[in-house]
Amino acid sequence: MTAAELAAECEVSVRTVYRDVESLTAAGVPIYGEPGHDGGYALVDGYRTRLTGLTADEAEALFLAGLPGPAADLGLGSVLTAAELKLEAALPAELRRQARRIRERFHLDAPGWYREADDAPHLPAVATAVWQRRAVHVRYRRWYAPQIVERRLEPYGIVLKAGRWYVVAHAGADTPRTYRISQILDLRALDEEFVPPADFDLASYWRAHTAQLRESLWQGRAEIRISPAGAERLRDIGVPAVIDAVEAGEEEHPGGWRPGPALPSDRAVQGSTSGSNGPGDTVSVVGVVPRQGA
Repeated sequence: MTAAELAAECEVSVRTVYRDVESLTAAGVPIYGEPGHDGGYALVDGYRTRLTGLTADEAEALFLAGLPGPAADLGLGSVLTAAELKLEAALPAELRRQARRIRERFHLDAPGWYREADDAPHLPAVATAVWQRRAVHVRYRRWYAPQIVERRLEPYGIVLKAGRWYVVAHAGADTPRTYRISQILDLRALDEEFVPPADFDLASYWRAHTAQLRESLWQGRAEIRISPAGAERLRDIGVPAVIDAVEAGEEEHPGGWRPGPALPSDRAVQGSTSGSNGPGDTVSVVGVVPRQGA
């Protein structure tokens, strides 16, 4: 078939056909071109794929299908592309067209609004250590003193949360801990294999970790002040606790006061809403009543 015929059949541009043919060839699919008026692209006679051409790395990368950004961050971009091309080649024509339509019409942008993704230069090395179950030695910057520490980590798994990468690792404590990968200053791979606990489940750990973090921030009941203009702009702030508190509050008190339910600590909420304050405050936390027992 000619490039134009393939483009019409697959509902893509001729340029896309040229690109995909080149990628498929690089991935090991035996496509050849014939020049001339009656020429075009063809597969070697008798060729069939049942995904037996997938390499081990390509098979492992399939869990990131549809997530090209995170795959590239992890150093698996080209491997994932090759795996997806082989998968696509194995699909019937109609399913192949449907897969392409979905890919062309869906894009994932993981970071939150007004927040850049983490610059995490050591992420590929951390990922390799996770895949291979090998320990690493890191120099790490934390938020409390002493800020710069060195640790031997046994990395159990990686988490991407709102554009920020974290590694869950054992560092000698009784339980695993969470480290933000962008705060790793230096990393040295160690020739030391490890075996994580048989009962460790990354998803379960992360749910418990985030719940504990959320609980540590919820310190009491806050008094919230909101202007009429602020009420209209409330959802643009993007702080769910503040939104829920105002919407669940009683009728507005004189001067624009509204009582709300439990909120993050005064420091956390003030930091979250500080960009909204100024003439005609949108939302400001006037005071926090500490949670009983906090």
